Amino acid sequence: MIFFKVIRTYFSENRTLLFCIKNIFGFYPGNIFLYKLALRHRSVAKETLNGLRLSNERLEYLGDAVLSSIVADFLFKTFPYKDEGFLTEIRSRIVSRSQLNRLGQKLGLTRLILSNAESRNQCKSMSGDAFEAFIGAMYIDRGYQFTRKIVINRVIKLHLDIHELVKQDANYKSLMIEWGQKEKKSVEFNVIDEIGEGFKKQYLIEVSIEKEKIAQAQDYSIKGAEKLAAEKAYTQIVAELN
Repeated sequence: MIFFKVIRTYFSENRTLLFCIKNIFGFYPGNIFLYKLALRHRSVAKETLNGLRLSNERLEYLGDAVLSSIVADFLFKTFPYKDEGFLTEIRSRIVSRSQLNRLGQKLGLTRLILSNAESRNQCKSMSGDAFEAFIGAMYIDRGYQFTRKIVINRVIKLHLDIHELVKQDANYKSLMIEWGQKEKKSVEFNVIDEIGEGFKKQYLIEVSIEKEKIAQAQDYSIKGAEKLAAEKAYTQIVAELN
């Protein structure tokens, strides 16, 4: 069976992509169209006869949900005595935009993405978006259990140091910005007041999403106030999601 798959792959017009996927993830795709679509950035979307523009955005949406579920399940079983706050925080670090971008680049997906030159230079989330879309394609092609096995054994265990992620201090401002990029919402940190004078002066920072106030905090430095306000805002968002 494997022999015939290799032969069929060798003579396929998509053999370069098929062999790349085999080398990276350890399997030959069934429906190669799904994976080609997962690697097609919106800057080079194909327009169909009914006007629909085909790119990896729908698969990215699906892959985001599937990946989040797999990571949540993995962490739940890996840390049986940790509470939901800990599990939510570590899951957020794993599926953060910056982490997924690094994974996409490390796995070699970046060089497989179809996009125009301008988008490749300007779109910082392209690798992470393609990674999520690839997970979505794998889920449709091979099902949840197969996708879960590949993500855990070929991605998490090989390319992520979970215990190192646990040790890292959370950068809530970065998490807020990454969340905003992922949800396509503007996140702003603004100094709205300066309280006191001289060495007693404190800065009041407001975090807003789409111009709507979410949280405020003050500290003796702008950076410190931003950190406190970002933690409040992020905690609120996580609570609403759960």
